[in-house]
Amino acid sequence: MKLCIVSDSHDRAPMLASAVMAAKEAGAEAVIHCGDLIGAMTLRPLLEIGLPVHVVHGNNLGDLLALSTLCAASGGLITYHGADIDKAFAGRKLFATHYPHYGRGMACTGDYDIVCYGHSHVASVAQQPTIAGGMTWLVNPGSVGGLGAPATWLLADLASFDFEIRSLQ
Repeated sequence: MKLCIVSDSHDRAPMLASAVMAAKEAGAEAVIHCGDLIGAMTLRPLLEIGLPVHVVHGNNLGDLLALSTLCAASGGLITYHGADIDKAFAGRKLFATHYPHYGRGMACTGDYDIVCYGHSHVASVAQQPTIAGGMTWLVNPGSVGGLGAPATWLLADLASFDFEIRSLQ
């Protein structure tokens, strides 16, 4: 299974939709948004693309009522998880949050195969040593909104643990 991982769209709906469409064309089956969405209407174009979207908030949440209303009207296509996502995809345990320090801490537990975070607007992929002596993938897709850095997103292949940082065209 492949995932589209994005973060920090900051109301840039066309950029977010472009990344999600490219991910769908590359075989992604779901989207993880690691926060700083801001306006719920930023997600509206994703309804037409049709991939399930899982969203956490960041430090720029926006209108929670509008986000809840959009999720309810999406027929289950968009899910708002609050501060973090703790979910299995294709047998892989994934945790997603907005904050790097929270993500690193959760990766250290060894409870997850992949931990995703945003906030810094800088894309990165690394393995984090765990307290159990193993490794957890720690990934940041950067800012799909292109704020302070080039616009990037991440295509994750859960079968092979291949993580590709992609630039938005």
